[in-house]
Amino acid sequence: MRTLIKLSQAIDRVTDVIGSSGIWLVILLIAIGFYNVVARYIGRAIEIRLSSNTLIELQWYLFSLMFFLGFAYILKSGANVRVDILYTRWSEKRRALIDFLGTVFFLIPFCVLGIWVSINPVLQSWGLLPDGTWGSWELSSDADGLPRAPIKTTIIVAFATLLAQGVSQAIKYLAILKGYTQVAQTIQEDAEQLPLE
Repeated sequence: MRTLIKLSQAIDRVTDVIGSSGIWLVILLIAIGFYNVVARYIGRAIEIRLSSNTLIELQWYLFSLMFFLGFAYILKSGANVRVDILYTRWSEKRRALIDFLGTVFFLIPFCVLGIWVSINPVLQSWGLLPDGTWGSWELSSDADGLPRAPIKTTIIVAFATLLAQGVSQAIKYLAILKGYTQVAQTIQEDAEQLPLE
């Protein structure tokens, strides 16, 4: 069990690093959005195009990255939505059992299914043709748009990081069921900590 707990801690550290990168994505998203708005109005005033579809698409790519990379961090922090009518009144072990069963029978299979159904569309976006050869990447239909393949790939990355964090959470719940009380404290501290502080 101790080896599994160490694996869980390693996954948690990776999740924290990925979650912390969200701060920089937010700052970059705001900066690009601010530039796009200012450039649009100044460009109209001086009759010169100062913004482009590349920057506009980059905005929603960054938003997508924040969303996708936040899945695992939200799960680790316990910031996901719960219906706590009964849950808060249950004992620690009963909550751990419910969370363990939900994670093992619903979350983990959902992530595996998400990865499975995303693989072909992502490969096609990278240029995989029906005959097995490779063509050009999928590009935006807008002028000066960005390639779609990299952002579509983050769908698989999102499911993979959520899957890894789901495994980490399942290990923690199993540890609580086996009597490792310090793991319950760790989960409680993660839930009480404000996200990305």
